[in-house]
Amino acid sequence: MSDAHHLVLVGLMGAGKTTVGEQCARRLGRPFVDTDDLVTAVSGATVAELFATEGEAGFRARERTAVADACASPVATVIGCGGGAVLDPENRRTLRACGFVVWLRGAPEVLAERVAQDAPDRPLLSPAGSPGAATTLERLASTRAAAYQAVADAEVDTGSRTVDEVTEAVIEVYSRCRG
Repeated sequence: MSDAHHLVLVGLMGAGKTTVGEQCARRLGRPFVDTDDLVTAVSGATVAELFATEGEAGFRARERTAVADACASPVATVIGCGGGAVLDPENRRTLRACGFVVWLRGAPEVLAERVAQDAPDRPLLSPAGSPGAATTLERLASTRAAAYQAVADAEVDTGSRTVDEVTEAVIEVYSRCRG
């Protein structure tokens, strides 16, 4: 794989896709793109607002366009994908074709602690009467595991590691693929 290929990060919310992605981008001297940010920039609405007005299906259609746009960049980029982007078979094909995909994994209870502050901005965690974040993340982990596994070239555990340690592990597996 050449330097022109993108580094793509996938995983559940709270796994560190944005934080680690930004650090990887700095270390690699590349731009960072978050597909959720692309969706909000184009739509002028937050992810939560889109879920409320268009439903999950409407959001996922916008997400598919954002994934395709990010992957179409001629500049080697670090791409952080929304947690559910891998559910779409077209997204999985696009991501696999555009670069090296790293699945950032973490235990649902650890991820729940990380997203506790911004749960109201995360539509899959905030519906009235929904179970606790850890329960929701456990369900999402179970239902999405096969999709993450199908798209990932490598896995990095984020559980008890610092952001710097996860960044180093991601860059290490990515460097091996280019070496």
